[in-house]
Amino acid sequence: MSQQPIKFAYWVPNVSGGLVVSKIEQRTHWDIDYNRKLAQIAERSGFEYALSQIRFTAGYGADNQHESVTISHALLAATETLKVIAAILPGPWTPALAAKQLATIDQFTQGRVAVNIVSGWFKGEFRAIGEPWLDHDERYRRSEEFIRALKGIWTQDNFSFQGDFYRFHNYSLKPKPLQRPHPEIFQGGSSRAARDMASRVSDWYFTNGNSVEGIKAQVDDIRTKAAANGHSVKVGVNAFIIARETEAEARAVLDEIIAKADPQAIQGFGSEAKNAGASSPEGEGNWAQSSFEDLVQYNDGFKTNLIGTPQQIAERIVALKAVGVDLILSGFLHFQEEVEYFGKQVLPLVRELEQARVEAPALA
Repeated sequence: MSQQPIKFAYWVPNVSGGLVVSKIEQRTHWDIDYNRKLAQIAERSGFEYALSQIRFTAGYGADNQHESVTISHALLAATETLKVIAAILPGPWTPALAAKQLATIDQFTQGRVAVNIVSGWFKGEFRAIGEPWLDHDERYRRSEEFIRALKGIWTQDNFSFQGDFYRFHNYSLKPKPLQRPHPEIFQGGSSRAARDMASRVSDWYFTNGNSVEGIKAQVDDIRTKAAANGHSVKVGVNAFIIARETEAEARAVLDEIIAKADPQAIQGFGSEAKNAGASSPEGEGNWAQSSFEDLVQYNDGFKTNLIGTPQQIAERIVALKAVGVDLILSGFLHFQEEVEYFGKQVLPLVRELEQARVEAPALA
């Protein structure tokens, strides 16, 4: 198990509808005032990262969206230590534009911006904005070129690159980002192509929620391949957190979320998402094995089972760390109050359990 404390990120609710496809009451808002305050609460509560979402079209309960890079910069301006990960979609963005935007933000915020490269799963969204829809593995090939280009632009002068999707000829970006060697690069996915890409080029790999055993298999796979490539990659896991004083209270909230799920929205989302997952050659991409209940939370966050008392959740987080997880990417029902509760009631228990595991071998 890593000696480094496990890190915590939260999903920025810059998209309306919250993080569940349900008609349950959510005291979460997508506007900038709510998000500025949430970022400040998260920073005080021990969260190191926030992840902004990228959506171009309405649907599945998300009727309104703020653009990811713009809101990321706004949240960075409202905080002092929080690092914000801006989601970027190859196709609408080119590496030159993303590199320039993020280098500028990095300069303005003393090195606190990161990027999440989203290869794309929503075919209807690409069609709506007039972008070509590539086959599953081609999307990841494009994303890998995108990342290689970003790294080259950020770390080299007179950068040249000849790829199938992107080309550069003696390009020098100035000023470069403050972070060295470059801002952190995240990516998601659960397919073979996603894991292989991460094992070659990404700093961080996000996976959908899963059991400890399922996550361990992914971590072992990606780390073995990364080592063979002379690369290292950290792993973040999606989780929808419901922390309450009793397990019964927490389970009751989960039951209500699912009972009030929006079937039409979930069926539409599920159809698009499962098609994307099943389109990988091995049929194991994101959502390929997700049930109706799983799809109520966009990224299988219920599967990670961080639902219960603060002690139960802390123990499960440390169990995830023990199989190689470096970061928990968190969603909540009522973000502001639940992020604060997590920081006060759960995170201190996580740190105590981590310390106990460090000290245990010395006492043996």
